[in-house]
Amino acid sequence: MAKSRNFSVYLLKNGFNAHNSLKDGHHLTLLNETGTSIPADGIMYYGQNPTKSPWWKEYWGISQDLRQTSVSAIVFLPVRDRWFALTFGASYHNLRENSYEYEFGIRTTLNTLDPEKIKSTDLLMPETAKRQRIQIPSASSLTYFDFNTDESIVKRLTGAVKEEYKDLLRNVTGSSSLRFTTAWEAGELTELCSRLLEIYTRRDYEVAFPDLHNITPIKDPDLTSCLKEQLLTAFQEESSDLTLGIPDIVDYSTNFRVKYGGATKYSKEYDDVDISNYREYLDECHVDIDNVSLFGKHTLCILDENENLLQAFSIYKSLLFDCKHDDKTYHLCEGNWYEIDTNFIERLKTELDPIFVDNHDILCECNQKREDEYNRDVESRSPENVRCLDKSSIAPQGQRNVEPCDLIAVKDNMAELIHNKISTRSAYLSHLFNQGVNSVILLRQNAEAKNKLKELVGHNPSLEEKIDNDRYHVTYGIITKKEKEKKSDALPIFSRISLLRCVKTLKLMKIPTTVFLIKDSIDRKQLNED
Repeated sequence: MAKSRNFSVYLLKNGFNAHNSLKDGHHLTLLNETGTSIPADGIMYYGQNPTKSPWWKEYWGISQDLRQTSVSAIVFLPVRDRWFALTFGASYHNLRENSYEYEFGIRTTLNTLDPEKIKSTDLLMPETAKRQRIQIPSASSLTYFDFNTDESIVKRLTGAVKEEYKDLLRNVTGSSSLRFTTAWEAGELTELCSRLLEIYTRRDYEVAFPDLHNITPIKDPDLTSCLKEQLLTAFQEESSDLTLGIPDIVDYSTNFRVKYGGATKYSKEYDDVDISNYREYLDECHVDIDNVSLFGKHTLCILDENENLLQAFSIYKSLLFDCKHDDKTYHLCEGNWYEIDTNFIERLKTELDPIFVDNHDILCECNQKREDEYNRDVESRSPENVRCLDKSSIAPQGQRNVEPCDLIAVKDNMAELIHNKISTRSAYLSHLFNQGVNSVILLRQNAEAKNKLKELVGHNPSLEEKIDNDRYHVTYGIITKKEKEKKSDALPIFSRISLLRCVKTLKLMKIPTTVFLIKDSIDRKQLNED
């Protein structure tokens, strides 16, 4: 029986082949050798890094000559009217980021996977760029992985294939590439890739995994061109809706560093990724971004403690952004544009708009630079039953701080817990919404937390009685320049999804929720420049 081997395969886009899919300046060498087992018309490039001593040799003062190196290769195979790239080692970093089909691996995996035999999944929550890998000890259906399909993009799936594909593949993992185990010989790989191409074009996944279609990739180059123009405008205007993040799961236990490249020189090293550091780098290089293509030329580099390159991504692939075009909602993540299903958007609007209120008894226009200043100002203007609890904590002894709310007031015979935030940036709003849920759960479940809240409000029988009887109302105050009439449309798409999740959680506890858009009268952009 033939030995099974592991492969990683990319499907190149139409128009790309072995001659134009590699990055400029790559250091791979074309293999010129006869008598190999490479299929007819196949082309191989290979590379070997120079040998070098590991960092720990010098660290421990070892005199023995210890060296290490790595070898990699790419085999390009023509299949019908397309090309496949089979990568070995770290050679895939040499492929142009726009040369391959980003959906090939995940879609082919969805079409071949047995829905009841999934072992691992990698998730991306675009709202916060949070990444999560979930693994379970025995293969199960997707429902056992316990994640919200409305909030997450499935980036990678691993599992066993259906019975009908076991002659072709065994265990399979799909992301941009398709990773699989097979016993097929080298001379048979062109036929194997041909069958993979046919499987990729099927839509079986829509039946096997019906809950994964609220977020779909955009392929139309004319549409992406329009979206890129919006991206460029957002960058030039320093929109808070545009952020930068590492587009892959990162091992934070490693002592990695970050630097930027691709302009006139490399930047200094940074501890973490932040779009402000990239802007600083551009200023040092005297580079103005007047075309989105420059994002593709500039790089975000992840280095290890030896200053060796661990990963490198284009800035374009590292940007996170959402916008609207022709009444449809789009999101940029990992260099790909996604359309958010219109019916899903309408469902969000239907469920969320009713909790957005036009007026509030105590929340007023914001003329303060900071949230804490605004909260204290509201307290000073308000009746006796309003207390500012900003930066206070109700956490039980020995636990990390939990802020009960920014302001507490009496509303409709309930204790109104008001949480305020300047900005409609997704990551900030996600924290705000979760804070509202977490504080109520703690108050309901922990007597010490409840007593601490009563101490914070002082001698106030009216509020104490409502706290004792767990009668709460949660209000989110969002300080923004966006019009109240927009209601939920004023929030980024994934913030709306996060808000809906939190509202449903509060509803299960029979706690009403409202959202109030507070008029922001401060020029935040000028404030940041000062």
